Parts: sequence; C-alpha cells; structure tokens
Amino acid sequence: MRAGLIIVGILLLGAGIWIMLGNGSYKQTDTLLQVGSAKVTATHEKALPSWAGVAAIVVGGLLAVGGFIKR
Repeated sequence: MRAGLIIVGILLLGAGIWIMLGNGSYKQTDTLLQVGSAKVTATHEKALPSWAGVAAIVVGGLLAVGGFIKR
C-alpha cells in the first residue's frame, strides 16, 4: 500500500509538471454543418487548463509525502 501511494504520487507529480509546461493537450471535434447524413466536422487541439496541472502537483505531492511518512 505504501509503495503504491508513492508511485501514484510521483506519477501525478510528473503529469502535473508536464501540464504546467504546456505539453498537455486534447482533441475536440466540433460539428460545423450537418445536412441529412452528410456532416462537416473540425478537430481542434486544446491545451489542458493550468489549474489541472496545479491540482495534480498538489495531490501527487500529498500522496508521495503520505506514502513516505506513513508507518
């Protein structure tokens, strides 16, 4: 259990730092026009919000520290 907390904490810390550096993104597809069964779509690349990176860093830090000091 203790090693699991440390590993998950370190992974969340890494993901949070990755997001804060601006490398985290996702794709969003929008429908521009639809006539019958024909559809025109556009795919946009959007950056993950910085608050998600901060949250991942905080939670990851708490989990990692909790794993180290738990007896």
